[in-house]
Amino acid sequence: MSKIVKETENQLKQILIDAVNSAIDAGELPQADMPQFIVEVPANKSNGDFSSNIAMAGARSFKKAPNMIAQSIVKHIDLSATLFDRVEIAGPGFLNFFLSQKYYSEILKDVFACGDDYGKSDYGQGKKVLVEFVSANPTGPMHIGNARGGAIGDCLASVLDWAGFDVSREFYVNDAGNQVEKFATSLEVRYLQHFVDGVEMPEDAYHGADITEHAENFIKEVGDKYVDAPADERRKALVNYALPKNIAGLERDLGRYRITYDNWFRESTLHNDGSVEKVISALKERGVTYEQDGALWFKASEFGNDKDIVLIRANGLPTYIVPDIAYHYNKLVTRGYDKAIDVLGADHHGYIPRMKAALTALGLDADRLDIVIMQMVRLVREGETIKLSKRSGKAITLNTLIDEVPLDAARFFFNLREPNSHFDFDLELAAKKSSENPVYYVQYAHARICSIVKKAQEQGIELRTPTDDELMLLNSDEEKELIRHLSALTGEIVAAAKAYDPAKITHYVVELATLFHKFYNAHRVMGEEEGLMQARLYLCIAVRDTIKNILTMLKITTPEVM
Repeated sequence: MSKIVKETENQLKQILIDAVNSAIDAGELPQADMPQFIVEVPANKSNGDFSSNIAMAGARSFKKAPNMIAQSIVKHIDLSATLFDRVEIAGPGFLNFFLSQKYYSEILKDVFACGDDYGKSDYGQGKKVLVEFVSANPTGPMHIGNARGGAIGDCLASVLDWAGFDVSREFYVNDAGNQVEKFATSLEVRYLQHFVDGVEMPEDAYHGADITEHAENFIKEVGDKYVDAPADERRKALVNYALPKNIAGLERDLGRYRITYDNWFRESTLHNDGSVEKVISALKERGVTYEQDGALWFKASEFGNDKDIVLIRANGLPTYIVPDIAYHYNKLVTRGYDKAIDVLGADHHGYIPRMKAALTALGLDADRLDIVIMQMVRLVREGETIKLSKRSGKAITLNTLIDEVPLDAARFFFNLREPNSHFDFDLELAAKKSSENPVYYVQYAHARICSIVKKAQEQGIELRTPTDDELMLLNSDEEKELIRHLSALTGEIVAAAKAYDPAKITHYVVELATLFHKFYNAHRVMGEEEGLMQARLYLCIAVRDTIKNILTMLKITTPEVM
């Protein structure tokens, strides 16, 4: 919540405490400890701007009916020199408080005082948070799920940053393990097929056109040099040629998507620096492993998982979970992040209890790892779902998506639903320049205000800060509703950070645009008496700057003309 909202809430809490103490001193309430009560913003504005349950909370302590307690409290409430206008008793004893006009003026002043920082808070107290997202296998192009994960992860990192956390973004490069072996096989087959007849591509290999392209480009550089070379040498040469190109491609494509990572962490470093072996040794030392059928098992079932897990196969090779354990240990211990957040696909539900079990077994607080599960997205055109096929290599990629729809729309649309909800991405709607398109609708509100300000300047109107008396003229329902929504931004960002849900912010800014259009359709800005005109221009600019702050946070442009 904004500084004014927080100060007002704290002021109200003190008003209530003082009133209770005065009622006790007057003998109207018995001596008792102050009850634990809450002050909140009611969903229904007819119940006031703030409400409190202090009378109900004190029923046991004061041994009176809540309504009688409420009456005693209200009798001793002094609202002079506060931002409140009046208080009412409702229902069984709720106290509903209504704000004075001065409050709305103070909110607008706060928006201007904070400027580009309006919406930020110190809620996170600078705690170090690592957000890992996308982390697509570097064995092929990024698909539509990565596009959603990229938008969610990047915007979540921004939300956490605005909520006062010290945030880093990270991409985990799976440059070791089974997928790289499959990548090597796929490249090797395409390479050999160029020179040798009858070489078959395994069914479970990568069949995409990018594999063939890598092999052909490799041939242009080295020819048949590796046809008769040992298989290990040939496969290593192919991977060393193609993998860096894929990783560079991932970085380039994500950069085009306005995502810049603080770190690209390679899985291979965990194998090379001994981290994988250290994790296995640590689990053994803690007595949470056993051997069976030649394999090493982790007693994960003792730590909340539904079954035990193989760590080392009978052939001596670690399973994929071991470097993942080492990676999260590296995040939380070696690098000392207070919280690690992973944005993962819906097929990773079972991964959560496995990883938390391992961290608990290693003596860590597993609550320091949070997993944001992201559901699948369907692409829709003309009401029909677009079929995707990985096997044929014709899946729609991140690049083909942002070739087709505006980048602003892609980032905004993927954050219109909370991550764990299924989402239909309407390609036609995303490209539409109309109020039906939510991102266009928000950007249009920003551009409309820019146009209002420009016209005022062209008419020779000098924009200035209104006086307190002029700001008090903003007393219509539409104006107050709009200002009240402005006041909620900081609290909404904190709520989005707590829930790991950037969709709260897209919903907020769409509602802000809606309330602005509602205000503008109901009231003139230009042509009014000087004081009211300046106050309304001030309100318009506050809305414009707030929209800009939000869209900038989400890395979405704010055009001044549309």
